[in-house]
Amino acid sequence: MTRSFLPGLELSRLFHTEIVAPILENVLGEVPYSVALLGWGSEVQGYDTVRSTDHAWGPRMQVFLDSEDFDARGADLDAVLDRELPAEFRGYPVRFAFPSGAPARHWVHVLDLRSFFSEQLGADPEGGLPISAWLTVPTQVLRELTGGAVFHDGLGLLEPYRDHLAWFPDDVWRYVLACQWMRLSQEEPFVGRCGEVGDDLGSAVVAARQVRDLMKLCLLMNRVYPPYSKWLGTAFAALPCAPMLTPHLSGALAARSWQEREQHLSPAYEIAAEMHNDLGLTEPLQTTVRYFHDRPFRVLDAHRFTDALVATISDSALRALPPVGAIDQYVDSTDVTDRGNADLRRRYIAGPGL
Repeated sequence: MTRSFLPGLELSRLFHTEIVAPILENVLGEVPYSVALLGWGSEVQGYDTVRSTDHAWGPRMQVFLDSEDFDARGADLDAVLDRELPAEFRGYPVRFAFPSGAPARHWVHVLDLRSFFSEQLGADPEGGLPISAWLTVPTQVLRELTGGAVFHDGLGLLEPYRDHLAWFPDDVWRYVLACQWMRLSQEEPFVGRCGEVGDDLGSAVVAARQVRDLMKLCLLMNRVYPPYSKWLGTAFAALPCAPMLTPHLSGALAARSWQEREQHLSPAYEIAAEMHNDLGLTEPLQTTVRYFHDRPFRVLDAHRFTDALVATISDSALRALPPVGAIDQYVDSTDVTDRGNADLRRRYIAGPGL
């Protein structure tokens, strides 16, 4: 059948209003519950297109209960939903298989609210996450938990959880920014040095890494959690600074020599430095590039921004940490940074046999 594309978040919102909410009201009565679409999926970020509909896409959401009601009613509620949900909604199947080869099922998941968040974060966010949790939860997971939409919050916990997770605490933000500047500082001169010895491929790779880290820095300065690689450019393009920076970043990637890469990266560094000063988190810093010691490579000396930010962190334990950063500033393995992997992250950080 012919159907017009409806973004998944709006499709699920309508599905809740017209189909799911009446079933829940009839079955649960006075039992409090919350309903949302959050977590994985391009539609949660508002990035889905017609292409997204080819797998793991359709009317879906999470129904959250408190722990006691989940234990007592979760399985029965899932059975009722399976029995009463229609075969399709607005031309899209309500039951679909994911991963490929799995039995088709409806995607109105009944969950324990506290367990769901604890599994993603490694801690219950009620009362505030400890700094250790903020530094070990990937930003993609934070985007997933704060993205999407809440359709109903009868438990009164879902919105406060999301509000708490909306952005880093101030000291953590300053630390993460400091560490992102350090990433830039560590490789600034290598674009030229690789090119100088004839390693143009190496120079291009370093330039691409600098572009990626600049994009993430700009997202962090704009208080936007950086997504994983598939959506990094899409999220960056929505920033106010994107029109200024994109020609320089694209030029650095398209350049055919280290000198040309430097010509594009230098103004990009300077724009980012001006953005830092505009935040007012530190005293204003000098924003123009300079030579790297006595070598003919232009750099910002980005470590200056690291030092200035670290000096403003009030938490002494956080201030004393090395400028390495939150987990996805030094680990980019999907096995570590993906959703639902809080326990794996704990085991990785603890080390073998611990």
